[in-house]
Amino acid sequence: MVVSGTRTITIANRAGATYKVEARRPLLETLREQGVDLPYGCKYGGCITCAALLTAGEVDQRRQVALNNRQINNGYVLLCVARAVTDCTLEIGVESHDKLYRNPFLDPLEPHELKAGIAAPAPSGREAVGQRQNKET
Repeated sequence: MVVSGTRTITIANRAGATYKVEARRPLLETLREQGVDLPYGCKYGGCITCAALLTAGEVDQRRQVALNNRQINNGYVLLCVARAVTDCTLEIGVESHDKLYRNPFLDPLEPHELKAGIAAPAPSGREAVGQRQNKET
């Protein structure tokens, strides 16, 4: 997907401030150049420090590797690799991260979401023998 031209980015939770960005460049780079204070870490899509909530529009963020399907489906994008395909509206900062992280007490993982062996690894070797002997006594 070749993206060119300029796009308008609206930051909804910053009084609707608007910025013109070059479509071929990452949003983090172009917004920071215009004075928008945005957190970032890796600059290659490997962490979620620069995550923002996309509420309207479309971005190309094929290079990201840190977001899972739930986060993407909830509308999150990584500004360090996202390029605007259309005009976009974003929410930035921690106040937009209410669905970015899962609260394990309010929204526990379903059994199919657990990685094999993470909850209770199967005993092996002497541990298994010791556990069997303890159960027999």
